[in-house]
Amino acid sequence: MHAPAASPLPPPLASALSAIAEAFGTEEHWPSRLRLKGVGDLPSVFPVSDLACASIGAAGLALADYAAHDGPAPDVTIDRRLAGLWFSSSFRSEGWTPPPAWDAIAGDYRCADGWIRLHTNAPHHRAAALKVLETAEDRTAVAEAVARWPGTALESAIVNAGGCAAHMRSAEEWASHPQGRAVAEEPLIHHMDGALGTGALPTPDGILPLKGLRVLDLTRVLAGPTATRFLAGYGADVLRIDPPFWDEPSLLPDMTPGKRRARLDLTLSKDRARLIGLMEKADVMVHGYRSDALDRLGLSASERQNIRPGLVDVALDAYGWTGPWVQRRGFDSLVQMSTGIAEAGMRAAGADRPVPLPVQALDHATGYVLATAALRGLALRRCHGLGSIWRTSLARVATLLLSLPKSSTSLEVEPIKFEDFGSDIESTTWGPLRRLRSPLQAPGYSMTFERAAGPLGDAQAEW
Repeated sequence: MHAPAASPLPPPLASALSAIAEAFGTEEHWPSRLRLKGVGDLPSVFPVSDLACASIGAAGLALADYAAHDGPAPDVTIDRRLAGLWFSSSFRSEGWTPPPAWDAIAGDYRCADGWIRLHTNAPHHRAAALKVLETAEDRTAVAEAVARWPGTALESAIVNAGGCAAHMRSAEEWASHPQGRAVAEEPLIHHMDGALGTGALPTPDGILPLKGLRVLDLTRVLAGPTATRFLAGYGADVLRIDPPFWDEPSLLPDMTPGKRRARLDLTLSKDRARLIGLMEKADVMVHGYRSDALDRLGLSASERQNIRPGLVDVALDAYGWTGPWVQRRGFDSLVQMSTGIAEAGMRAAGADRPVPLPVQALDHATGYVLATAALRGLALRRCHGLGSIWRTSLARVATLLLSLPKSSTSLEVEPIKFEDFGSDIESTTWGPLRRLRSPLQAPGYSMTFERAAGPLGDAQAEW
């Protein structure tokens, strides 16, 4: 089932895939089974398209391994151009306009000693920043207030108030920072064995090899939802749980296809009991809470294995699982500022302000690494009966990107066109849309979303 010959992968892609494969113990066979087609790089000083191909490719290879069951696993092919496009948005609206991605206050501001980014899409994060700055919800007023603050002092003040902000650091400054040093010592993916499970997993079935698997999704924004979208696209029953107050309207058409979406208030004992009931029947749980959040609810990693022996438990956070920032809130755009990515982009472009990646690449790449972990965990469960615990972070994936050799090509990806989308119309609450064709090709199965994207909370919290 292997192709007789293949062109060598570009060095950044080969390096990224080897790092991911090594983290999962598959370095002896994954790199030789990835095929590449298509051309074009997302415009960046960093090899973002190579990271896209490597992370999607790893998830595809893990899927192929799982779907093969006891037989030989096929090679997989990644379309380089489509991989880059999926790192931006997976859909095209037909006759309607999605909400804006950012609120009016979010963005980069010049502070007394450089630049800082405020992440204010969530109302409570916006309120925290405005409280610290003692200003109204007005961008000009915010800019004037920020300019009076040193960057690290304002960053700390907003974070301590429950908000989200990141002072721009260089890669060298991050490498010497206590949190940067802690993240550099962490593995790309941390794995521990869990409890011995009972009962057999569903046998992989034809075009949708994950059919019958139950995935409990406690993630928001991009990285975790990217992982569970991938699993849903190959048949998994994904149930997403959000708190009553949460919404992310600009992201839902992109991140919710194939999933059912319910709400629970985990501050209420009856809703915690309901969540535990869902966990008891889940095969996979993906979560993106800060490291102590589930512990405080009495749902530590060990307790989750007690509730559901054999559970594949997959987690992410923003800034890593050790170090002084272990419980810090964060998002892709903030991690880019902290780790030196935005500063490197600014220097390379000769710009006078931060230049981030052209897409939220840390989120998307982390999402596919999480999907890979879920699939490797399922394979281990099927072979050995064991549950497993996996975790990674946006900051650790940033470390991977920073380590990659520069791309040897300068051919930018062509603008998106109608032919990039599938022919089927997806009817959603907001209006019709078309979904991008999958960047992943493998014999015997293909990505299919059995449910349209939709708003949060439109389903019951039940299997």
